[in-house]
Amino acid sequence: MSLLASPARIAECTRDNFRGTPYQELWCLYPPTEVLYSKFEKSTNEDFYPDHLVWVQNNPAVPLIAVACYVAFITLGPAIMKNREAFNFRKAMASWNLFLSLFSFAGMMRTLPHLLHNLGTMSGREVLCTDAETAYGSGSTGIWVFAFCFSKIPELFDTFFLVAHKKPVIFLHWYHHITVLLYCWHSYATKSPAGLFFIVMNYAVHAIMYGYYYLTCIKAKPKWLNPMIITCAQISQMVVGVVVQLMSFYYYHTAGSSPAACEIKQQNVVAGFMMYGSYLFLFAQFFACRYLTRKKKGPKKID
Repeated sequence: MSLLASPARIAECTRDNFRGTPYQELWCLYPPTEVLYSKFEKSTNEDFYPDHLVWVQNNPAVPLIAVACYVAFITLGPAIMKNREAFNFRKAMASWNLFLSLFSFAGMMRTLPHLLHNLGTMSGREVLCTDAETAYGSGSTGIWVFAFCFSKIPELFDTFFLVAHKKPVIFLHWYHHITVLLYCWHSYATKSPAGLFFIVMNYAVHAIMYGYYYLTCIKAKPKWLNPMIITCAQISQMVVGVVVQLMSFYYYHTAGSSPAACEIKQQNVVAGFMMYGSYLFLFAQFFACRYLTRKKKGPKKID
């Protein structure tokens, strides 16, 4: 499949940052989509990705401090709330979930087209081996890539509502939050070529999941959307994640003697495979315990 843009247009839409790394603007390659992008996105400085990459690489303590504070909270919070009445932050929680749903939907709409473009114009090896700075991390798409990675810090705030409402903070919940934050930071710092797959999937699932949470908060649950569907979507995400990591591992080991043939970092792939593999097991276990065994015990109210 060839680019829809002409060769002249391709050349016009290819830019270099200060390191001489080339990248292409999607809205420039496909002129009809330009009206969908904001002035801010289209005027993104060529040095956006290099500048943010250096910041992420030079500040590994940021996610570690966030995780340390988070662990302290999930340890002390329930103990503090043990002899207190639960708070009622339903309106605040509804607003928070609505914001995250809309943010995730916007991120999906910005990153999914770029993933489809890469899949349609590059080979499988190129998609999973090309440096992220060139493949998807720069320009207007790069804004949403960085926003995704950084958003994993404020997403930790989800747990505050569970603790404040005296709801259980299960292992899957806090383990997922912690590992996603650490992995996203490492992936951005090491310019993971496969990162766009995970970003698109996570944006899409979160748009649905947080949208459902919002509707639950305002007591407007739709019949066509329920927790089982969301869990199935999460399991599907983990299956794809495992497959992508296995393919990345294969391309990494068949890249030849030249490291430049594939920009995959072994430690990132191994960590990603372990993370997605554990997620797949935990979400499948959660699905079985919550939906399959329940049929034998009878229905149970879902909060």
